[in-house]
Amino acid sequence: MSNVAASAGYTLGDRTVKRLGYGAMQLAGPGVFGPPRDREAALAVLRAAVEAGVDHIDTSDFYGPHITNALIREALSPYPETLTIVTKIGARRGPDGSWLPAFAPAELAEAVHDNLRNLGLDVLDVVNLRIMFDVHGPAEGSIEAPLAALAELQHQGKVRHIGLSNVTARQVAEGRAICPIVCVQNQYNVAHRADDALIDALAAERIAYVPFFPLGGFNPLQSSTLSEVAKQLDATPMQVALAWLLQRSPNILLIPGTSSVAHLRENLAAASLRLPDDALAALDRIGAQAAQD
Repeated sequence: MSNVAASAGYTLGDRTVKRLGYGAMQLAGPGVFGPPRDREAALAVLRAAVEAGVDHIDTSDFYGPHITNALIREALSPYPETLTIVTKIGARRGPDGSWLPAFAPAELAEAVHDNLRNLGLDVLDVVNLRIMFDVHGPAEGSIEAPLAALAELQHQGKVRHIGLSNVTARQVAEGRAICPIVCVQNQYNVAHRADDALIDALAAERIAYVPFFPLGGFNPLQSSTLSEVAKQLDATPMQVALAWLLQRSPNILLIPGTSSVAHLRENLAAASLRLPDDALAALDRIGAQAAQD
C-alpha cells in the first residue's frame, strides 16, 4: 500500500491530473442506454464536478450512444484549459442496448470523429482502445491491428495520447511495443484484484491505472467487512472503497460516476479519507477471500 497523499496529482499523458476524477457513464439512461432520466440534473453534476476542482472526466461516445458527450459539451464547453477529457472507442451499441465489438479501422476512425464532433473538440486528449474479444472481461488475442489504426489517427493529429481498456498484461506489453501507452483502464476493486501485479508493473513505468467498477458495478460488492470499516470511520462503503484504491498505489486514478450532486460530493470527500493499518488489513482480506472462492 502506498502512503502517497491521495490529493497529489499523477501524470496522464502530458498533464498532471488530480487522482480523483469523474466518470460520465451514469449520465446516460438505464443500462447506459438512451437519455438520462433528469437531463438538468445530469448537466448540474458535470458543472458541480468542475466547480469542485475535478480536472479529469472519463466518457465515451458509446455511452447512450452519443448522450454523455453531448451533455459534457453543453455543460462545460468552452472547456477549462486544465480539464482533461478521456474517451474510449472499440465498441458500439446494438438497437437493444447490447455492447458489440467495433474495432475495424473504419469503425475506429468513425468513433474518433464522432467523439470529436460531439465533444466539440479539434483533438482528443486521451483515447482508450477498449478491447472487445470478450465483452465481460479481458481475453487474450493480438491487439496490433486496432491499435495500429488508432496510432495512425494519433499521427494525423486527432488524438494526443492513447490508453488501453479491458486488456491483459500481455496485451499491454504488445501495445507498448506499438505506441506509447499512457493509461490502462480495467475492472479492479477491493474484491476483484486480478490486476495486482499489472498495477505494480505500470507504476514502475509511471503509467496510470484507472479502475472501473470500484464497488462492483452492475453486480455490487456484498461485503460486511467493507460496511464495518465504513461504520468505524464514519464514512460510506463507497468512500472506503475509493480511499482503499487511492492508498493501493500512487498511479491509480479514480473515475467514480454518479448522476447526483450529493453523491458526487461524497465521492470527492474520499480523497481526504485515510485508512489506518488495521482497516487496510481487513479490506485486504476481502480480496484474498474472493480469490479463493
